[in-house]
Amino acid sequence: MYKKIQETAAWIKSRIHTAPKTCIVLGTGLGQLAKEITDQIEFPYSDIPHFPVSTVEGHAGKLIFGRLGGIDIMAMQGRFHYYEGYSMKEVTYPVRVMYELGIKTLFVSNAAGGMNPQFSIGDVMVITDHINLFPEHPLNGPNFPTGPRFPDMHETYDHKLVEEADAIAREQGIKLQHGVYVGVQGPTFETPAEYRMYRILGGDAIGMSTVPEVIVAHHCGIKTFGVSIITDLGGFDEAVEVSHEEVQQAANIAQPIMAELMRQMIQRAEKQQ
Repeated sequence: MYKKIQETAAWIKSRIHTAPKTCIVLGTGLGQLAKEITDQIEFPYSDIPHFPVSTVEGHAGKLIFGRLGGIDIMAMQGRFHYYEGYSMKEVTYPVRVMYELGIKTLFVSNAAGGMNPQFSIGDVMVITDHINLFPEHPLNGPNFPTGPRFPDMHETYDHKLVEEADAIAREQGIKLQHGVYVGVQGPTFETPAEYRMYRILGGDAIGMSTVPEVIVAHHCGIKTFGVSIITDLGGFDEAVEVSHEEVQQAANIAQPIMAELMRQMIQRAEKQQ
């Protein structure tokens, strides 16, 4: 596996003329931010050696290299999910490649179901911690040389980056929620009873991605900042049906707020590297 990762990274390095230190994973409904990246070089996942291919509607499936606000950037437009049938090694393969490319900071975004009664559809939640309920751990198997066998997880989501987000929100008048993200395998949305259970466990939002990538990034020493767009609500007195199309619509509505936050976060992160 490690040899394949190095081959993928070498293939990419030979085709780009930038040296990004920051990568952003553009989740459901957030792919439009990619249009703001200038001087783009795009690689469809299907063209990249050893890369999986995204199969989910709304995930374009390509790596983008260019500049955002004058800063070299790498972006994943579309991610891989455990429910698609990939192993955790495949789901997190791009993060291993990021490390080989010299990425120091990773911004991850997702669409999530809200379980906190203080949340509303369209809210942007800064992830302060997570609960990993995936049936396979992304660090299972032989340990990669990028980190310890038993990594500490006390600050999985970088505290300074969270503080930066809060400062930007105050300056720009952006409403931000904070909370714990619960990662589950999907692909079914949660039943009302499951929503209530996950809320009792300490979750504020729930989704089918992000946690595996963040764990591997943390193992690699990559600083991580995560946000969820609350696209539906569950676990309350009245059950609410949800569809993938509704999730995408809600994410698109919140997209301008997310784009502004991400732009400023990336600029400030670059100055600190």
